[in-house]
Amino acid sequence: MATTTILLREDIDNLGGRGEIVKVKSGYARNYLLPRKIATLATKGNLKQIELERSALLKKSAQDKATAEAQAEQMKDITLSFERKAGESGQLFGSVTSMDIAEALQAKGYETDRRKIVLKDAIKETGDFTVNVKLHREVTLEIPVTVTAEGGTVEEAKPKKSAKTKAEQTETVENAELNTDINEETATEAES
Repeated sequence: MATTTILLREDIDNLGGRGEIVKVKSGYARNYLLPRKIATLATKGNLKQIELERSALLKKSAQDKATAEAQAEQMKDITLSFERKAGESGQLFGSVTSMDIAEALQAKGYETDRRKIVLKDAIKETGDFTVNVKLHREVTLEIPVTVTAEGGTVEEAKPKKSAKTKAEQTETVENAELNTDINEETATEAES
């Protein structure tokens, strides 16, 4: 497979950070990275320009990291709580998604892109959770999230009733029939 050497203009997970020179498959560079201006080709002809651009991107990355660390310091005491309709076992009718979390953060005055909220799956039950917010490639903030059922309580899962075995069910039916027979005999004797 053919590879192409490129300079990244933005951080890309599992590939590299802003200002890094990496090798990628040609099709990925040609069809995705270059048209979106996420990267530029690193050819011999523009190597000097790339070095200047790279140093500028590294400075910008350092500034972004410092800003992200300051924002993380401000946001360290934030807790979010959501109230949703839920069933008896604590399962939600719906879910709490990264978009819901981003809107809640925005309501508290913190502008956060929902794509920076690391949520493997949507939250679908009541309880306490921890959600990671990736403010920078190297700065991640953990935010506690509480999901409660409407009415403000976290409902505990009710213990399930144990199923009766076939023998117990048969015994119960036989006892009921026996009691019915005894009651009928007693009623017949009382009439006589």
